[in-house]
Amino acid sequence: MAGAMNEPFTIAVDGPAAAGKGTISRALAARFDMGHLDTGLLYRVVGALTLTGVDPVEAARGLTAKDLDRDDLRAPNVAQAASKVAVIAQVRAALVDFQRAFARRSGGAVLDGRDIGTVICPQAEVKLYVTASAEVRAQRRFLELRGKGLNVSRAQVLKDVRERDDRDMNRAAAPLRPAEDAVLLDTSQLNIDMAVAHAIAVVENKRQG
Repeated sequence: MAGAMNEPFTIAVDGPAAAGKGTISRALAARFDMGHLDTGLLYRVVGALTLTGVDPVEAARGLTAKDLDRDDLRAPNVAQAASKVAVIAQVRAALVDFQRAFARRSGGAVLDGRDIGTVICPQAEVKLYVTASAEVRAQRRFLELRGKGLNVSRAQVLKDVRERDDRDMNRAAAPLRPAEDAVLLDTSQLNIDMAVAHAIAVVENKRQG
């Protein structure tokens, strides 16, 4: 923990699936004693609800913090559903206020997602774009899913990663891309400790002016 702040200070962390942005974001939040929001969970909740027949826009508009505690949000079918509802402009609009309010909370906040630095918090004090090759990311996700007892193949996980990248990067509403002033962090050849250390250094440099 290092130097909690009273003033709002937003760290925006964007990037594709399984690049390490969630782990890095949680580490930054712990290090600087800030709140953390995995914005992808908002879309996963909406996606999970659509799998039960709920209209996606209705699900997004009725979202509450309690919904983020669901235990099925990491399932592969929910991830795919989340990516599909994320292309719906009305869904994204319904979730913007929730994210922006969190971002400017007292004490600072770390938000990770796919359009934080470009759309949700374009004025964020720090912007990171965390990425890695599709093959590396698929291997990480494969090991994560197998570790949870899910019967998946490497080939299927790689296919899912590439399909999700294509949807995220080519959607009409807030496509996944680095903000012009984002610091690029490629984790393909980095272990998590190295990636976290690099991210911490970026934030500390910014805080010190």
